[in-house]
Amino acid sequence: MDYTALTTNIQDICETTFTADVLAMFTQQAEEKIYNSVQIPALRKNVTGTISSNNKYLTMPTDFLWSYSLAVISAADVYTYLINKDVNFMREAYPNPSDKGVPKHYAYFDDDTFILGPTPETSYDTELHYGYYPESIVTAGTTWLGENFDSALLNGALIEAIRFMKGEPDVVAMYESLYAQSITLLKNLGDGKLREDAYRSGQVRTTVS
Repeated sequence: MDYTALTTNIQDICETTFTADVLAMFTQQAEEKIYNSVQIPALRKNVTGTISSNNKYLTMPTDFLWSYSLAVISAADVYTYLINKDVNFMREAYPNPSDKGVPKHYAYFDDDTFILGPTPETSYDTELHYGYYPESIVTAGTTWLGENFDSALLNGALIEAIRFMKGEPDVVAMYESLYAQSITLLKNLGDGKLREDAYRSGQVRTTVS
């Protein structure tokens, strides 16, 4: 389903004509909710970068949603996969920035930055495998979500539209139920694709070359 078909369906089901801005708002609210609740295997990227010595902070990509794996790469091309922890663990485990070595752990420090521990004792290349926030169907016209799980997108947008119209609670509940069914199918897809991923959060990493 492309964006034109999506907006036509929203208005036909609601039996109302909405402005372009309002339709975009319904759609983007639904997208944000979906992308932040489901890890979609098709929406992955690999990026490489560099972290300098004595710097324990690494900037996230601007379209970052969550990490699948983060590795530091030595000059000898040896990959060390880091274990994802929370920031409180990092503060307790590495209270002194002068404690340096090959990073073993990382955490989300804020919305834009990872924190690594221990502090790198030398410069490393990095490789981040992550889930990303794709361009909205509002501007792209077509997206993976619209082409493959349009029911989740449509029902999510209809929830927003009916609430906007102050629709009856039972109607909202009906579309929430349909949306939940779609999200369950989408999550099952993600769980199936990711079940064998050895580098997901909380699992033991191994060093590979």
